[in-house]
Amino acid sequence: MMMSKVRNISHVVSEFILLGFPCRWEIEIFLFSIFFITYILTLLGNMAIMCAVRWDRRLHTPMYFLLANFSFLEICYVNSDVPNMLANFFSQTKTISFARCLLQLYFFFSLGTTECLFLSIMAYDRFLAICRPLHYPTVMTTKFCSSLVIFCWVYGFLWFLIPVVLVTQLPFCGPNVIDDFLCDLGPLLALASACVPVPGTVLICGTMSSLLIFATFFYIAGSYTLVLRVVMQVPSVAGRKKAFSTCSSHLVVVFLFYGSVMMTYVSPGSGQAEGMQKFTTLFYSVLTPFFNPMIYSLQNKEMKGALKKYIEIQ
Repeated sequence: MMMSKVRNISHVVSEFILLGFPCRWEIEIFLFSIFFITYILTLLGNMAIMCAVRWDRRLHTPMYFLLANFSFLEICYVNSDVPNMLANFFSQTKTISFARCLLQLYFFFSLGTTECLFLSIMAYDRFLAICRPLHYPTVMTTKFCSSLVIFCWVYGFLWFLIPVVLVTQLPFCGPNVIDDFLCDLGPLLALASACVPVPGTVLICGTMSSLLIFATFFYIAGSYTLVLRVVMQVPSVAGRKKAFSTCSSHLVVVFLFYGSVMMTYVSPGSGQAEGMQKFTTLFYSVLTPFFNPMIYSLQNKEMKGALKKYIEIQ
């Protein structure tokens, strides 16, 4: 009887309203300018890394191959939410259709899952290079690196299929205002819960999010713990400094990304402070991809040299 009732009221909502950043028109123009400049710089920064790796033969190594693919992922990631956020600043209705909302949810979370996996295999690469240097050339071959990249993309887009399918079955019976700039999981679960309690879906989504986040985070943390132990045993100061320089940029990105992600998705729909989820989402989905090119280039002499050479050629 209850399932029949849920089916009857489900999908009454045909569109959602994304509030974005409601404020005075002058402030909206200012925010649009900031986010637009950030978006363009993010695209240019990540494209520059891809081009530098492509054209500089010194960077034709597994570490930079993974970094170039990671930069491409970041470009895809910001394009899953930022263009719609920018368009919403000039929209009178600020609406998004039910289908487009779920499509954005799927791509946004799939790309986020792919990013977690990419950060893990980049940590694995550094672990092999520093802790198993003799095995590194034979293990991290071009073919194996390509297989790891394909695995990240395929698994990333498969992992979140179940939660998205579950969300499509939820009863959206009336409330359709999302206090966010994208179709995020937490607000959608909250809207559905206003119609019918959905503890099962909340539990499954929370479990899958937590499993992915904590499994990859602890794997990265464990890898770098082993790396740190080996680095501390290096006799020369110069050797330790060089080893740290290859890992520090990646660690900064990991902590920026996972710090904000854990605040948002470990327990989706749990009722965070009003507006808090919006800003944590903004941080890891917009600002982290913006900072990544600067972090990787400023901390890496080879990358700085390649970027300088590429810019001079242009």
